Amino acid sequence: MISIASLFVYPIKSCKGIALDRARVVATGLQHDREWMVVTPEGRFLTQREHPRLALIRPGFVDGTALRLDAPDQVPLDVPLQRPSSGNGDTREVTVWRSKCLAWDEGAAAARWLTGVLGKDVRLVRFDPARRRPVDDGFDGSAMFSDGFPVLVLSRASLDDLNARLTAPLPVNRFRPNVLLDGCEPYEEDRIATITAGAVRLRHVKACTRCVITTTNQATGEVEGDEPLRTLKTYRWDRALRGIAFAQNAIVEAGIGQELAVGMTVEAEQRVSG
Repeated sequence: MISIASLFVYPIKSCKGIALDRARVVATGLQHDREWMVVTPEGRFLTQREHPRLALIRPGFVDGTALRLDAPDQVPLDVPLQRPSSGNGDTREVTVWRSKCLAWDEGAAAARWLTGVLGKDVRLVRFDPARRRPVDDGFDGSAMFSDGFPVLVLSRASLDDLNARLTAPLPVNRFRPNVLLDGCEPYEEDRIATITAGAVRLRHVKACTRCVITTTNQATGEVEGDEPLRTLKTYRWDRALRGIAFAQNAIVEAGIGQELAVGMTVEAEQRVSG
């Protein structure tokens, strides 16, 4: 029996995640996932690929009223959650890979706080849904500031299989999934077309190709050699995608406004071969 082992959201792109017992599903994935992003003054997105210290920033929510920024040796800063109405003229254009998105700038205080952590002039922006961002490769779905798709699904068995091949096992936070499944065979998520939990249905649409973020220790913000990429490349190289495949990107197919919860039973529809 397949079930949901863990749920995670990453409110600020490339910063620490939050483990949840329950998560509300919206068109762009799990509520508040990658709703904020750190950008250059020109509006270009930043990630742990160039700035691994982003891993040190711990977002959190305060009584449903504020996004709290926290990091080692920093005084926490609260950013109000109440936002202007969409398209009110105070938005700016920012870029995520090939996408141009609308976003609200969260102001000077947040910019100073983040600049103090990263040692680089940066801004914090929040996604403005007035301009929909379609997912990559023409699939029927929407995303906020994720790399290309709204939900990432991984199985615990796949992580266990990888860790059995490594000298030092790695925690799940290296791989930044939204949904961690239990009760699967290793890499069974690759063979699944849809997963349904309650009223929510997610469709697996494309394997996730992994980057150097997986080599960054999420507790210290430091890059630690070339694992797990070196080991993964020996058995998870995808020729068609020209990358190392580990976990499945998914879109929301049904259940907007409903909740996923840890422990829920999952019905898995297998892909039709051929």
